[in-house]
Amino acid sequence: MDISISKDIEPLSEFRKKSADFVKRLKKEKQPIILTQHGKSAAVLMDVSEYERFTKKLEMLEDLLEAKQQVEQGKTYTMDQARERIEKHLSKWK
Repeated sequence: MDISISKDIEPLSEFRKKSADFVKRLKKEKQPIILTQHGKSAAVLMDVSEYERFTKKLEMLEDLLEAKQQVEQGKTYTMDQARERIEKHLSKWK
């Protein structure tokens, strides 16, 4: 997702005038648009499907980071320990 300064950064005033065109562009190009206000970045517009994809990736990265930290802290289980914990948990649902 590369941001093009000439194409993907727009003033908020343009968005107000042409919001329907912006939405069409988002759906077609799947590229986020940065809105500026008084010459400074103010908001990011994204296509909904791209936003969902982005948040899923972020959640996976957070899970991986947490797992890495747990390994570094020695919070791991052997395969037998993991199997036992899972079976114990599942037995509550029988």
